[in-house]
Amino acid sequence: MRILIMGAGKMGSFFSDLLSFTHEVAVYDPDPQRLRFTYNAQRFSDLDEIDGFHPEMVINAATVKYTLDAFKAVLPHIDRSCILSDISSVKTGLPEFYAGCGHPFVSTHPMFGPTFASLSNLADENAIIISEGDHLGRVFFKDLYGQLGLHIEEYTFEEHDRTIAYSLSIPFASTLVFASVMKHQDAPGTTFKRHMAIARGLMSEDDFLLSEILFNPNTPSQLDQIVERLATLKEIVERHDHDAMKSYLEQARQNLK
Repeated sequence: MRILIMGAGKMGSFFSDLLSFTHEVAVYDPDPQRLRFTYNAQRFSDLDEIDGFHPEMVINAATVKYTLDAFKAVLPHIDRSCILSDISSVKTGLPEFYAGCGHPFVSTHPMFGPTFASLSNLADENAIIISEGDHLGRVFFKDLYGQLGLHIEEYTFEEHDRTIAYSLSIPFASTLVFASVMKHQDAPGTTFKRHMAIARGLMSEDDFLLSEILFNPNTPSQLDQIVERLATLKEIVERHDHDAMKSYLEQARQNLK
């Protein structure tokens, strides 16, 4: 296929490297400096350059803040048969856009990123493919993610958002609370250092991405659970209630199985 990748950031570069030896790939980024190390693919920094490429699929790897803007910018430069695809972790506005864009589409969410995952070894990682959309597009990504050894789940847009509220919002919120009460430690313990590494990794992410994930309408109910369980733990600690603490710990261990 002729595949156009929008955005030469870490994920755009990852998909370019992944696809460029089996497909004809072009990468577009308005900043030519970001294209310096793009290998085995055409490099476009002007939208008009896309006109002669005639992509059969567009993979939108722009940051979540600019996902919809990137799609709208490229539409005049691609054929009606071109499949639009996104890899966004936040799907806000995308179902409505796809419904009116006049193009076949496929939406996926690789549940890994360059901050914590090793992009050279993804055998223990996951991916979500949205069940709504073009059949051929879904087959393409199912094959691609399958080759990487990813575990794949198919969800609707609504199911995706509910899942993300649980799998991202809870750890994001918990880590933000941890970071918000941190003080410098001259002799930190192992657990502290591990938590700190996660917090630093999270805080290196784009502010808009963090906000949009937490602004998922399903997030408040997940935060309520954190507040409730933390209040229970606080009461147990204040009472020095060993039996209640044992039950609390046993329940936590069961949840981790």
